Parts: sequence; structure tokens; C-alpha cells
Amino acid sequence: MAKITVSVEGSGAVEVPSGVTLLDVARAAQVEDALLARRGETLVDLTAPAQDGETVAFLTYEAEEAREVFRHTASHLLAHALTDLYDGVKLAIGPATADGFYYDFDAAVAVNDDDLPRLEARMRELAEADLPVAREEVGKAEARKLFAGNPYKLELIEEIPEDTVILYRQGDFVDLCLGPHLPSTGYVKAFKLTAVAGAYWRGDERNDMLTRVYGTAYREEEELERHLAAIEEAKRRDHRTLGRDLSIFSIAEERGAGLVYWHPSGAFVRDQIEIFWKEEHHRRGYQLVATPHIARSRLFETSGHFHYFLDNMYTFEVDGIPYVLKPMNCPMHIAIYNSRVHSYRELPIRYAELGTVYRKERSGTLHGLLRVRGFTQDDGHIFCTPEQLVDELCGCVDLAQFLLHTFGFTSYDVELSARDPQRPDDYAGTEEEWIRAEEALAETCRLKELAYTRREGEAIFYGPKIDIQIYDALGRKWQGPTIQFDFNLPHRFGVTYVGADGAEHQCYMIHRALLGSLERFFGTLLEHYAGVFPPWLAPVQLRFIPVNQEVLPYAKDLAARFQAAGLRAEADAADGKLAAKIRAGEMAKIPYLGVVGKKEQEADTVALRRHGGEDLGTVDADRLQEALQRTVADKSGTLEF
Repeated sequence: MAKITVSVEGSGAVEVPSGVTLLDVARAAQVEDALLARRGETLVDLTAPAQDGETVAFLTYEAEEAREVFRHTASHLLAHALTDLYDGVKLAIGPATADGFYYDFDAAVAVNDDDLPRLEARMRELAEADLPVAREEVGKAEARKLFAGNPYKLELIEEIPEDTVILYRQGDFVDLCLGPHLPSTGYVKAFKLTAVAGAYWRGDERNDMLTRVYGTAYREEEELERHLAAIEEAKRRDHRTLGRDLSIFSIAEERGAGLVYWHPSGAFVRDQIEIFWKEEHHRRGYQLVATPHIARSRLFETSGHFHYFLDNMYTFEVDGIPYVLKPMNCPMHIAIYNSRVHSYRELPIRYAELGTVYRKERSGTLHGLLRVRGFTQDDGHIFCTPEQLVDELCGCVDLAQFLLHTFGFTSYDVELSARDPQRPDDYAGTEEEWIRAEEALAETCRLKELAYTRREGEAIFYGPKIDIQIYDALGRKWQGPTIQFDFNLPHRFGVTYVGADGAEHQCYMIHRALLGSLERFFGTLLEHYAGVFPPWLAPVQLRFIPVNQEVLPYAKDLAARFQAAGLRAEADAADGKLAAKIRAGEMAKIPYLGVVGKKEQEADTVALRRHGGEDLGTVDADRLQEALQRTVADKSGTLEF
């Protein structure tokens, strides 16, 4: 039998019989746990024929690309089970997600959470059958026949530019898919269907409402169990549930979807964030400004937002003149800067505003505080000379790090979003300006000792940016600070300064949002702390609980003493058993509970408990007051005596 030679990255050359697949090559190279292969930059199925003289890399479950293919194959397993169990199912799309998969479909009968065990059981049968997963290529005409009666697949087929269509078949099930996939259904062993929801076709509320089944899949049952436990913990921390249970905020369709109503406790925490934010910006040389919520449309026509962003803007007329609800603050900050001539001696000028903006987000994308239609950005714009650029960028990074650390976020990733050099016409600014700006951002990261990943093609049209992704207490990634360079607006608005030579020069301009929006940041913070804010943010820092009504006057006296010292303390004066009062304090997410009885009253002490039930022992009342004052002043998370 003829032989061929294939070079395997990390293993060297292997000789195999001609006509074998890459799966056979992986086994010959002793890469037993391979899930897919990479030819050059292309990911391919292990069932693809091996080619003489080629070089391939085999990817195992440790590679994110392999895990994505693993989850995507699980989504086909779900689709197969759906078509087996329900007549007339019209499949739409079923991608892998960051930690699972889903499939959208149209069914003649309602599918709900009660159906998930039955679907799972059928998926398990299909997995145990170890059906080969085969890639096929057919012409468009044949594909149309195959998916006749399914408007979703037919729409996708029409959008394929090539004359051929790629399908994947497992047993009697076939689906439209680019792949790649695992070699067989038997590779998928540990999976769980987690929820049923509604989803508009292609996320557009003008389209059909489909049913979406979510799931997750892992290589081993232990990994799956850990993930499911993390899901339960995430549910416990869900900011929408905490916001309701703790009466922090509310959002209701009848009052306007995506519009946040802040309740007293939520408004209090938000106010603490704003006070800290303003004090720190004053300290770092920012000038705070305030701008209107509406403006004439021509301001945003000049900025270019009317061209690039109109679908996301609210427009209306006043006395026949077109106006908008402002979608961003930058044109208004420029208007303040341009209200007079500036000398180079005044620069840098740093403006900052907690400015509320409005965007016409689709209803299907709204999500608690994380995606709303009206939100407050912690916006800042810096006008500087070219020579000042790197120092100002470093100052933005300094402030971003300080804010994150103060709020308890110590782990994050940094990305430098650059332009795609293959599409220069998609970006404002000259080649030289882009090179200079990207080099300035890279130099900033170097000076601040920030390891970063360069993302070509991820820049905004008006300039490159630094994006910081933060990790919360569960290791989940959230959008954090962004620092952007802008070529576009200084050109459009004629943002200049008078240089030492007496001539006009164009300003360099930096956009920076270090918390992003207060709404999204608040939601992130709420989930990070599971509703138990650190004392400096908590609406109530300490609740005194008397063991009986006899010592209630002592509890009230303690609360008054602590309040006089500037602390947020209260006494529980309600009737009821001690255990019930402690439980109520825990449910209210109060950081510290101080239990007092006759013994504590006589000694002027407090039996202190941290939220979660940790017993901190008996503490002198004055010493506790001093420790809590230090904790609040330092904005630290825990008491230290």
C-alpha cells in the first residue's frame, strides 16, 4: 500500500497509508486526544483526508478553538434531538457560545423547561450511538430542495456567495453548517440543557419570535458539575434578582423598557460612587462640566454620528427644527472647548462629566442594568498637544487602575484595538497619524507595564483604543475602562490651540470612559459583591440587634453614637426572635451585624458578626467605631482592629 508523509507540529513527520484521514494521522502521532486539526490558518475536521507532504497541528480540548467545536457539535446533537421528538420543527441557527451553546427553532408545539429532561435523554441516546459526523458539499439547488419549507435555512443559503453549500450529516440528521465538527457524536459525553427562552430571528424584533434552548457541554462530568455550580452561583448573584430583592432599582415595560428607576438604597450607593468619582477627578486636574440632554441635530451631523449612528438615536422636532436626545457627550465637550481660543500654555485641558445619554437599543438586546436605553457615562475628554499625548494616556491608565482597585477589581486583561491595515478607507486620519497614535498607545502600555493583546480591525473608525476587560469574583469577564484616540472630531469641529509660534495647531483628543456607564458598572459591582457592598458603599454599614427588648435602648444608643461619628448604623427595634433578626440582617446584605445583650451593655461591647455568619468575637464599642471609620476612610473591604 502506498504511503504518504505528514508533518505534525510538536511530533515531527509520520508515515501513514494513503487515503487515511487526519484522525488516523493524529493516532499515528500519538495525539490520542485530538479534536480537530489546523492546516495553516484553517481549522479542519479530523475526518478530512490527509495530504502527502502537508504540515498540520492537532488541537486538543485545552485549546479554545477545540472547546468551541466541542460545544458546537453539542448544539447539532440538540438539533438532532429536536427534530426526532417534535414534528414540523424548523431549525434556525445553533452556535457555540462562550461557555455553552444554543439552538433557535420554530416548532408547532410549545417547548418549555419541562421538556428539557426528555430532550437531554434523546441527546444522550444519540451520543451513545456514536454516529459519524460527516462533511458534505452540495450545490445551492440541491440545498434548497433539502431545506424546502424552512424559511430560515433558505434565507441563509441565499446569502452564501459561493455556488456550493456545506452541510454536516449525522445519521438521518443533516444541517447547514460551515463546521468544523468533532468526528462523531460519541465525543460529546457530559452535557446539560439549562433553559428555554424566546429569541427573535437574527435578534431583530421585526422578525419571527423563535424558541431558544440553551445548554452547555464539557469533556468530563466533573467539569460539567463545576460549571453547573458556577451557573447556580451566578444566578444567586444576578444583579436583576438582587436589584429586586434588595429594592435597589426597577425597570418595567409599562414605564419604558430599558429605563432605570433607582430606589433609595440604589440611589444612595450610586451617589457614593459619584462623590468618590468627582473628588478623584478634581484631584487629578479635571474640570467638571455639565451638558444638556438634548441638542440640535446639526451638532451630531457635524460630528458624523448622524451618518454612522442614526439608527441608534432618538430624533424629534422643536418648532420645526430637528433635535436629538444626545447619544454621547463628546460633541458637547468640544463645543465648550471651542467657545473661546486656547493657548498651548493652557493645555492639557481635561473635561469630565457624568453625562446621561440615550440610545435606541433593540428590545431584544436589553438586559437589566447591563444594556439599557438611558444611561450615565463617566465621560472624559482631554485636549492636548502631540508632545503631551503619552503622558495624558498614562494618566488615564493610572486613574483607571486606581478606580478599579478601589472598587475591588484587581484582575484584568488589556487589548490594544488597532485598525485593519488592509482596509485603510474604513478609517479617518492619515497613515502617519494612525501609526503615531498606535505607537503612543503601545508606548503607554509599555510605560505602565501592561501586557496587552493587539487586536487588528477592532479599532473604531475615528481612532485606536485601549480596552480593559475586568474579571469579577467568579472569574467572569466584563467590559471595563476604554481609552480612545480620536482623529475624526478635531478635524470636523476645528479643535485647535495657538502654539508658541503664534499659529493655530490641531489639538490631539483623547476620549476615556473609565467606569463605562454607571448602570453597567453598578450591575457588574452588584454581581461582583453578590449584593454585599463593602462598608464605604453600603447603605447600612452596621445593624445593632438586641437579644431582647430590655437592651433595645442600648442598641439605639449605639446606633446614635455611630451615626454621630458619620457612620451608617441602625438598631433593629422589631419584635421577634434573635435568630429571625440575624437572618433578616443577612438577607438585607448588611456587611456587619452587632448583637448586644445584658453582658454587652454592662461592658459597652458588641458581639460582632460579618455577613455570611463569621463570628468576629466581642469588640469594645469605641474600638469598633474607630475601626469602621478607618475602613470607610480607606475604602477597604474588611474591618481591621
